[in-house]
Amino acid sequence: MMIVGLTGGIGSGKSTVAQMFRELGVPVYDSDKEAKQLMGSSETIKNAIVDLFGKEAYTEDGLNRSFIANTVFKNRELLEKLNGIVHPAVRKHFLDWAHDQESPYVIQETALIFENGAAEKYDYTILITAPEETRVQRVVQRDEVARESVADRMKHQWEDDDKAKLADFTIENLDLEKTKEKVNELHLKLLGLASKF
Repeated sequence: MMIVGLTGGIGSGKSTVAQMFRELGVPVYDSDKEAKQLMGSSETIKNAIVDLFGKEAYTEDGLNRSFIANTVFKNRELLEKLNGIVHPAVRKHFLDWAHDQESPYVIQETALIFENGAAEKYDYTILITAPEETRVQRVVQRDEVARESVADRMKHQWEDDDKAKLADFTIENLDLEKTKEKVNELHLKLLGLASKF
């Protein structure tokens, strides 16, 4: 089983590209979605997060996302501790999931691969890019947030140029039709590479 990491900065459109791979029959694991579910369902993770952030970390509705986001974006050390709780749990969950798939390769969609020094966990990595202004506009529209808050989130991610030097494949996601063509081409290439595993 070949494991491919799919990443890209906020607003790059990695979820759009992930969906294109799904439509080609490739199993895709959405790390962000699964992390949120694990933070809501795993007692071990819940207890560790409450120890770190206090009782405010959870409300009756579950994880208090806005409280945690506002806290960690101002405090890098807390963000690293939170990642230290969540990332290993997501990794184990992903590997268990991948083991159950019947496909030449699987994709793990995740926001941070190179920033976390996690590239060696994948056989190949795909980076999705888009110009910074395009990314800002997409996130402002999608999340209905101020430009400043998008800029704050971007500060925690590397520049595309730095990531592109480390990625095996890069897809610029500006025109959806062109992106789809690139995804189709890359899918055929990955199937060829997977046949060697």
